[in-house]
Amino acid sequence: MSAYTKCRNLLIFIAVPLVLSCIPRPVFGQNKVMGEVDFQGATKVEKSSGVWVDGQYVGYLKELKGSKKILLLPGEHQISVRQSGHSDFTQKLVAEPGRTQLVRVTMQKEPGASAPRVSATLKVDIQPSRAAVFVDDAFLGHAGELGGAFHSMSISPGKHRIKVELPGYGTFESEVNLLAGQKSEIKTQLVKGSIEQAGPLIKDSGKETTDGGH
Repeated sequence: MSAYTKCRNLLIFIAVPLVLSCIPRPVFGQNKVMGEVDFQGATKVEKSSGVWVDGQYVGYLKELKGSKKILLLPGEHQISVRQSGHSDFTQKLVAEPGRTQLVRVTMQKEPGASAPRVSATLKVDIQPSRAAVFVDDAFLGHAGELGGAFHSMSISPGKHRIKVELPGYGTFESEVNLLAGQKSEIKTQLVKGSIEQAGPLIKDSGKETTDGGH
């Protein structure tokens, strides 16, 4: 199988050095061959939501511009945007060569979604901060919005599995067992690896979605 065919099977390219390494130079040198996707979200909820393209996590919505803009091979693609406590936003689009398409994302709260009445607090200090954080296989957000001096997350007391994943890095896994009111912190720096090491959570959440497109 040729290098071009392998990259075409991926269907998606992100304009960062790691991913550009798999794009044949003739394709990358002719940007008119690729279609671009521009994301727009009105509130902090949308801007901090995780984005999947064709089942692959590509980052959080606000960052997907400039050097991290999304370039797609011509053809049909599926966009999925996810945020804890909200219904998935999904939309299909057809990428056209040399054209930019705007995807306006609106996240809707899931019925009955609320923070646990009795909770523990978990803070993460993870680099890169754009990595996706999962608790018990559910997407919670990217590390940058769940850590730092002023951010943390409330979770129910008890045992939980923590996973942190980002294409091009090894997966970090940990387990916490928290008491009510307990505060805990996870600190790590992901180790660079191959994009082929991506775990199933960032390749596809496995969650059924409904079309949120217009």
